[in-house]
Amino acid sequence: MASLLVQVGKFKEVEQLLSEMEIQGILLDNPEAFSCIIQGFVCEGNLEKAILIYEKARRRCISPSLSCYRVLVDSLVRMKKTQVALGVCTDMVEMGFDLGDDEKAAFENVVGLLCWQGKVLEARNLVKKFVASGFRPSDEVLYRITRGYCEKKDFEDLLSFFFEIKSPPNVFSGNKIIHSLCKNFGSESACLYLRELECTGFKPDEITFGILITWSCREGNLRNAFIYMSELLSSGLKPDLHSYNALISAMLKEGLWENGQGILAEMVERGTEPNLSTFRILLAGYCKARQFEEAKKIVLEMERCGFIQLSPVDDLLCKIFSFLGFNDSAVRLKRDNNAGVSKTEFFDTLGNGLYLDTDVDEYEKTLTEVLENSILPDFNLLIIEECKNRDLKAVLRLTAQMDRWGQELTSVGLMGLLKSHCKSNLRIKPIIDVWKRRPDMIAQLEADALNLLVQAYSKNTSTSSGIGTLNEMIRMDVRIEKETYSALINSMCKIGNLSDLVGCWDRARKDGWVPGLLDFKSLISCLCKKGELKEVVFLLETMLVSYPHSRLDILNIFLERLSEDGFPAIGRVLAKELTSLGFSLDQKAYELLIIGLCKENTVSIAINVLDDMMAMSMVPCIDVCLLLIPTLCKIGRYETAITLKEIGTTKLSSSSRRVYGALMKGFFTTGKVREALALLEGMMSKGLSLDAEIYNLLIQGHCKAKNFEKARELLGVMVRKDLSLSISSYGKLVRLMCMEGRSLQALHLKDIMLRNRKSHDCVIYNILIFYLFRSGNSFLVGKILDELLPDNVTYNFLVYGFSQCKDFSSSTLYLFTMIQREFRPSNRSLNAVISHLCDTGQLEKALELSWEMEFRGWILNSAVQNAIVECFISYGKLQEAECFLNRMVEKSLIPKHVDYNNIIKQFCQSGRWLKAMDLINIMLKQGNIPNASSYDFVIQCCCNYKKLEEALDLHTEVLDRCLKPSITTCDELVSSLCREGQTKEAERVLMSMLEMGEIPSKDAYRSMLNRYRYENDLEKASETMRAMQQSGYELDFETQWSLISKLSDTSLENSNNNNSNKGFLSGLLSKSGFSRVSIP
Repeated sequence: MASLLVQVGKFKEVEQLLSEMEIQGILLDNPEAFSCIIQGFVCEGNLEKAILIYEKARRRCISPSLSCYRVLVDSLVRMKKTQVALGVCTDMVEMGFDLGDDEKAAFENVVGLLCWQGKVLEARNLVKKFVASGFRPSDEVLYRITRGYCEKKDFEDLLSFFFEIKSPPNVFSGNKIIHSLCKNFGSESACLYLRELECTGFKPDEITFGILITWSCREGNLRNAFIYMSELLSSGLKPDLHSYNALISAMLKEGLWENGQGILAEMVERGTEPNLSTFRILLAGYCKARQFEEAKKIVLEMERCGFIQLSPVDDLLCKIFSFLGFNDSAVRLKRDNNAGVSKTEFFDTLGNGLYLDTDVDEYEKTLTEVLENSILPDFNLLIIEECKNRDLKAVLRLTAQMDRWGQELTSVGLMGLLKSHCKSNLRIKPIIDVWKRRPDMIAQLEADALNLLVQAYSKNTSTSSGIGTLNEMIRMDVRIEKETYSALINSMCKIGNLSDLVGCWDRARKDGWVPGLLDFKSLISCLCKKGELKEVVFLLETMLVSYPHSRLDILNIFLERLSEDGFPAIGRVLAKELTSLGFSLDQKAYELLIIGLCKENTVSIAINVLDDMMAMSMVPCIDVCLLLIPTLCKIGRYETAITLKEIGTTKLSSSSRRVYGALMKGFFTTGKVREALALLEGMMSKGLSLDAEIYNLLIQGHCKAKNFEKARELLGVMVRKDLSLSISSYGKLVRLMCMEGRSLQALHLKDIMLRNRKSHDCVIYNILIFYLFRSGNSFLVGKILDELLPDNVTYNFLVYGFSQCKDFSSSTLYLFTMIQREFRPSNRSLNAVISHLCDTGQLEKALELSWEMEFRGWILNSAVQNAIVECFISYGKLQEAECFLNRMVEKSLIPKHVDYNNIIKQFCQSGRWLKAMDLINIMLKQGNIPNASSYDFVIQCCCNYKKLEEALDLHTEVLDRCLKPSITTCDELVSSLCREGQTKEAERVLMSMLEMGEIPSKDAYRSMLNRYRYENDLEKASETMRAMQQSGYELDFETQWSLISKLSDTSLENSNNNNSNKGFLSGLLSKSGFSRVSIP
């Protein structure tokens, strides 16, 4: 009962049933049922109930399914139920499931949630259990743990964690650690830590050393910076541009300007091109050292590299000072005229004394700031700058580098990114990572940024992150823009996540959101595909009220979506209802209905709509005419078809030839050859030339009428006029030729087709091969095989064709060939060969084919698996049969809706009831319910081996699945239960038979009577005798007398006087349902 309620989605009723069962002391122990109940409550949004049911299952030591665990964990993470999520995830890991990608993603989310909330120790312990179960934590999991420890600055514990799990961090996590250590404890501490980190297997990259170099330069420790650069180069790595810039900045800051050009030259020699920042550093350094001539050379180099453009009148010094951020008049270079006190600070190449006419302290401060700010790259500032420049490629490059440098996006940087993202369709990783890695940032963002963030997630179809952010916005009482709702709902429509879509839509409606026409189109399409017709109608009503001036457009969109998604009949009903309310439909609405109804093969309704349309003097469009004319001919409404032809040729004259062709096709399809030829004459009398399409229709019509001579004549005309014969016409001609014994002419036709076509070679050959086999001309197939390069279809035709011709050696050969060429055989081809091999005792060859399929991960269908297993069983190789089936499970090669009914019976007959039960479970898991006969065999087998608990469970399952166990099975079960003293269960089985309208056998009743006699239960025995009599059975004398003797003894013991014995036999028989008899 619980399973049935679960199947129809009555989860609240299931909960009530479970409570009642518990009161009666009956405990549900079906993991599948519990899993469905939990998932059902989660899908309904009732997470609390789902948790209660989950905890109830775990108290009974029942483990839900893996998919149930995943759904529950995902929901708990989304609702931030941290401790419960941790408990459920821990259970999932410890259960020993083979976790898939989805489950591992759920595990990652739990780790992320724990780390975000500062519970790094719990996250660490969870990861350790994950590793202990034989899994390797992903790089994303290690990054989240790393980030959590970095925030706590507990680097020693983090190091011990990597040693414990025996998994080193990747460069992103490792560099994050080194960056955090440099920031908090200095580069020397970071270097020492790196040596220990390398012992875990961590491989530093050029960025790792770059972080050490830049921080050493920032600390003024040039010696260490060069040591790290030396180690970087000796490791065969290529230094990063930022590392070079940091070294140049630090050296120039220390006044070592002579070495600046040397580092620049080495940098270029190693293939690292300088950027604008490099040149700015050099200019600042040379100006600080008063080396203005060197600075001028740098400006000329900048022009050569394309960073700036110079004109002949440009003052290079003014350019330099402007580039460094000085005002045009703020810095002047003057010559000292030696009048009075000397002002000379430095000399030019000619020996003239020069000095700076400026605020020297401010000048020095500005240059020092340029050098210091260039040492350590601040990616947030760089990203904001490039966002202002609208250079999205540079933004993407910087965001990719940021992660590798161990830095994170700030709220200011994120805002700049979001504004840029709105104007592009690029997928920017730091935006996508905000929800997963930095949910704490959500609280730092303003309303505009949050709305842009949700829109960015929607644009990148990261709807789970979008929904999570939206929920946080609701919790924070932040204004949600209509554009945000539109973007998120459209994204969910594309993905088809119905539960999230409905929830978001409900919230949007409460905030007064009404979809625009484009939103309406995607929303209604998604709802139609999911069959949510109630929501569809509600949406239509909302749109008609909200957009009174666009009602026709709205209705047409509505009808179009209903028609395309398989609900045209509902569209028809709603259209009628709207018409009765005074709403006028336009021509397009009727046409959409007709097209949709024809697609669903509800032709009669489509023609009724056409009649309504024509009654209102509306002219159907050409698509409707072409669609309905052949259909009208099929149902005998030739007059209407001809009327549509007249409409098409007069009011749609540009499409006259196509309309004639449609009617001609209709005539030929229904065998009206004379009418079709008369139509042809009518076309020619109106001066309409015959094109390739008409000729193809004529050929197909004559082929249908088996008029080969006329078809050949038309083919000759087409060849002379150089018109293309369609594949469809070719197929019909080849079929006719082969069926009439003209196979050689079919070969000639193939040559004609190949001459006139540049493609479809394989299709042409495949059609010919198919009909040659069908007509029994397999000997001709070999003649054409050397002419083509076979494709998958060719091989399947060859395998199946030769098998039909009983040439199984060729069939098997081509099957092996196609598999070796990585063409997957069709089920029909594989079945034909495997079945033959098994029927003829060639089991080894069948297994060889099976291995070839298994090796490629190709699923063997039910028929093939059954054939091989039956062959094993026929040879008495039961263990090999079981091993084969186990291998199919282990390699995930079980097809959907697999059918093992035949081999379940054979395993039972061989006494392998455990394997038979296993096969039943596999069938159920793959979505196929075994037939009642399979259950019968397994139950009977369990009874024979006295496995009555399993037999009863299966019997209950049969009834739950609305199947009908056989009388023999029930008899066997009742008898076995009675023999083992399980009277109550035997009664229940007997009652279930009566409730299904079945009459238990006499043996079943006799078993019950014997059991009651053994238990001295007079009342139950009497009831059973009465039931037997009502079922038409008569008790034999031996049974009657045995029962009477037993009951007589019992009665005598309880009697007090002779009167009580009087008429005992008569009374007993009367009480047992027998009529009074005279006893001598």
